[in-house]
Amino acid sequence: MTAIADRIGKLRSRFEELKIDAILVTDDENRRYLSGFVGTAGYLFITQNGAVLATDSRYTEQAGDQAPDYRVDRITGRLEWLPALAAEFGVKRLGFEADNVTVHLLERFKAANSESENGAKGFELVPTTGVPLGLRAFKDADELALLQRSIDIADHAFSAVAETIRVGDKEEEIAWRIEVAVREQGAESLSFPTIVGSGPNAALPHHRAGERKVREGEPIVIDMGARYRGYCSDLTRTVVVGEPDEQFKKVYDTVLAAQLTAIESVEAGMTGAEADNLARTVINEAGYGELFGHSLGHGIGLEVHEAPWVASRVEDKLEDGMTFTIEPGIYISGWGGVRIEDIVVLENGRARVLSHAPKSET
Repeated sequence: MTAIADRIGKLRSRFEELKIDAILVTDDENRRYLSGFVGTAGYLFITQNGAVLATDSRYTEQAGDQAPDYRVDRITGRLEWLPALAAEFGVKRLGFEADNVTVHLLERFKAANSESENGAKGFELVPTTGVPLGLRAFKDADELALLQRSIDIADHAFSAVAETIRVGDKEEEIAWRIEVAVREQGAESLSFPTIVGSGPNAALPHHRAGERKVREGEPIVIDMGARYRGYCSDLTRTVVVGEPDEQFKKVYDTVLAAQLTAIESVEAGMTGAEADNLARTVINEAGYGELFGHSLGHGIGLEVHEAPWVASRVEDKLEDGMTFTIEPGIYISGWGGVRIEDIVVLENGRARVLSHAPKSET
């Protein structure tokens, strides 16, 4: 059985619980995950005994090559093919991705359905949320290999560029050097625009690199990632040019202790909230609790942010096979901040760290 066939089988196993006969997949990354097709337009129509990839003339040949587990149907912008497929496979209840389909597209689905043969209602549209995304939270061996490659690229790029940072460098210059290094290692793109926040800008968790110049002794938060064959990495390190002061050392040591505690203590079966609390407790006890405002981590794969979620209000449990970030931070307005981030996978109940870039602050 191919990896794609296995994923389709797991999706079909949810149909009875969802009370649907088929599902229409519209999300780009879910479509890629379930078919292997990387084109930017198309629908997956998956029943218990059929799998159709419906796309237009630009992509039919590509779809045939990339998605051998599917019958490829050539369609136009009109949606008359949808009730036709439902009738062909005897579908009465069709699930759709309510967390992806726009109101406009949903109205088009309804209109196509009402215009089916003899004007009769052909099928019922059933909203679903988080179904393929939930499957994506668990990485198979093929996915882990691709994810590891994207992580290795980011690790190497960070290590190479960190050695070149000098007083007077602009944040945007550092970000550009990272992008070049990532692409030279074989990445298809960045995972997201690189964050380089120096001095007070390091207190802004999602600061965009700008014209500010690096000064000696101040924190520089670098948050970066590479995309390799669709899979994303996400790495954060905080560095200093020159000698860090005592405040930096205290903040950095606290964040590092919080991160290492979470990595060493997180276990399969914990909720996202319990995992988040592992690091948050360390930061709270050091007196910085109010300065750690974001969640501990998030899943990562075909998207930078996907299931599972590792946050203070998440009661979903973490399980073996899940990959996610562990990234505590402390942010002090007017001074700067520190964040340290690695990607881990849960295996045999414990976390195995996939990121290996150095964590020395200088």
